[in-house]
Amino acid sequence: MNEVEAIERATVAAVSPLVVEELDGWLLPFDDGTVKRARSAVPLHREPVAGRTIDRIEDRYDRRQFVPAFRLADVPSFVALQSELEQRHYVGDSPTCVQVGSARRMREVAAAGAPLADVDLAPDDAWATLFLGEGFDPVDGAHRVRALSRAQGSLYASVREGRRTVAAGAMAFGHGWASVHGMRTEQSQRGRGLAGRVLAGLAQAALARGFEQVFLQVDAHNLAAHALYRRAGFSTRWQYRYWQRQQWPR
Repeated sequence: MNEVEAIERATVAAVSPLVVEELDGWLLPFDDGTVKRARSAVPLHREPVAGRTIDRIEDRYDRRQFVPAFRLADVPSFVALQSELEQRHYVGDSPTCVQVGSARRMREVAAAGAPLADVDLAPDDAWATLFLGEGFDPVDGAHRVRALSRAQGSLYASVREGRRTVAAGAMAFGHGWASVHGMRTEQSQRGRGLAGRVLAGLAQAALARGFEQVFLQVDAHNLAAHALYRRAGFSTRWQYRYWQRQQWPR
């Protein structure tokens, strides 16, 4: 299995859609939540795509009564596909970087002497509550908690102060990769290095399970997150966008 296929399969598994189908070298996840990765068709390759494949994917989503959406890397082989989607009134948005790194280097991102985040086999109420707090969309946060909580074999990191969790993240494992998801820090606690402690705790857990390769996905415009991940040794492998069909007013 090549790197692209391994990362894409691991990405979909980590957000645990309600249903996943495969069609012509694509994964088709179906979900009723707000997590776009859990409801956007994604190719497992970098080969040009014929229009009839788009037709078949749209038909699968229509049959299940979900709005068709695509997650496509910004690569030359998909330029014609993107043009075809534009002709079908799709719009590409939410540019996101897929970054890869090493668990050993990632473990070093915590400030010297700072304790690692606690890592648990299941999320507790305080971990989930962080996603619903000030500065976060509570509806989207609830959907992300649901998606990350039902994934099989994931781990959940928490930096706790008293009964509160002030920083959190999750890690999934599959197809030879560990992957970081759901990084959150309480709005009033940012700038204290807490996210670095989360990454370091997750890295330690990955190494304990024999995983060295790590990937994550980050909003292309989130400069603070990019700076954190750069310090942790991550670099961008490719960028993708979500392509969604315009819903015209009736």
